Amino acid sequence: MNSTYATRAATEESMENAKIYEAVGGDWGDIAKDAEELGEEHIVVNLGPVHPSTHGVLRVQVELDGERVNEVRAATGFLHTGIEKNMEYRTWTQGVAFCTRMDYVAPIFQEVGYCMAVEKLLGIEDQIPERAQAIRVLLMELTRISSHIVGIGSGGNELGATTMLTLTFRLREDILRIMEDITGLRMNNEFIRPGGVMEDLPEGGIDYIRELLPGIRNTISEMQDLTMANPIFLKRHVDVAVSPLSALMALSMTGPSVRAAGVPWDLRKTQPYCGYEKYEFDVPVADKCDAYNRIKVKFEECYQSIRIIYQVLDELERTAGDPVMIDDKKIAWPAQLSIASDGQGTSPEHVRHIMTESMESLIHHFKLVTEGFRVPAGQAYSIIEHAKGVLGVHLVSDGGTRPYRAHFRDPGYNNLQSLALMAEGGLLADLIIALAAVDPVMGGVDR
Repeated sequence: MNSTYATRAATEESMENAKIYEAVGGDWGDIAKDAEELGEEHIVVNLGPVHPSTHGVLRVQVELDGERVNEVRAATGFLHTGIEKNMEYRTWTQGVAFCTRMDYVAPIFQEVGYCMAVEKLLGIEDQIPERAQAIRVLLMELTRISSHIVGIGSGGNELGATTMLTLTFRLREDILRIMEDITGLRMNNEFIRPGGVMEDLPEGGIDYIRELLPGIRNTISEMQDLTMANPIFLKRHVDVAVSPLSALMALSMTGPSVRAAGVPWDLRKTQPYCGYEKYEFDVPVADKCDAYNRIKVKFEECYQSIRIIYQVLDELERTAGDPVMIDDKKIAWPAQLSIASDGQGTSPEHVRHIMTESMESLIHHFKLVTEGFRVPAGQAYSIIEHAKGVLGVHLVSDGGTRPYRAHFRDPGYNNLQSLALMAEGGLLADLIIALAAVDPVMGGVDR
């Protein structure tokens, strides 16, 4: 017999002789009956670990009862970089290059908060030049706008509104051009230094900012027009991801969420730093902390940031030519670090001074850059109003040239704890809105 036919015959014979079992009655019957009557399914879904929009690598475990969310667990740690530990092995100045990479959407805030803590340890808070403080405020307010708009635009993109993300990056590109013009880098700027800032504004820098600001404001208005009165946007955001004020306080949340709940708590007003007390601006608030009002507060804060920026530009015009670094040469570099005309490297004037004009400057510069300056033993804590809430920096010095311990209180980490509160009991579709409303950046959360 042909082998093919033999195989087929054996298969048919085995199928005829096979026994078929059917599970009926008893427990199986009860389970099937209950499932049919309830018509419900309990499912555990893992959102991630992936990179949802611009938030970062996050894993969200969700237990679903149909479309209803029963339980939410946000699992962090997938983007942990060990930045705080690495800072213990670098000089105080080199620490800026590490902390700027935490919340990569708002890098300047970490730089300012860190340098303020170093200055507090050194006891030089009152010696920072006014012009340096004004430049810090300028960069922070530009970064605040960028951070808020990226959060709003990426949240819209997660709901399918691609136009929102297109407008976001049009606006952000203008801000990054300004940042590059001033600092030499678009992101991770490493521009704020203990004692001041690395460099003064470039020639024509103020005019360039004034030229781009109207376009930035128009894009904010365009995004606002597309969303705040849009019926679809309203249905997806109003009374969604609600957090009562008592819960916000219990979870140590800060920033736009608290202001959306009606509390005008902004450190720029309550505990001014970097000269914020000189500028006129309002603290926007709303009457309920839901997804809609969080976005409303962020839009209004962007307009207030523009208002501050115009005042800072007037201040910079008034203080033209003033120093941007502390006079103490034990902390300040011997020759002001400058950016070359091509936007890269250091200027010939800087190199010429330390290499050919002064042996003392060369020796001092070498020791200051490679070894760093010493900071008296002690500890300090500084807080600033980050775009996402209160950023705290705790530094401990043992009297050496590098931190004994550095720890950051990133607002996104505390805010992320509210995800379960906002999402449990709601629909799965609303979970994405709740995450976007909190707007965590995992580089800052994990550090």
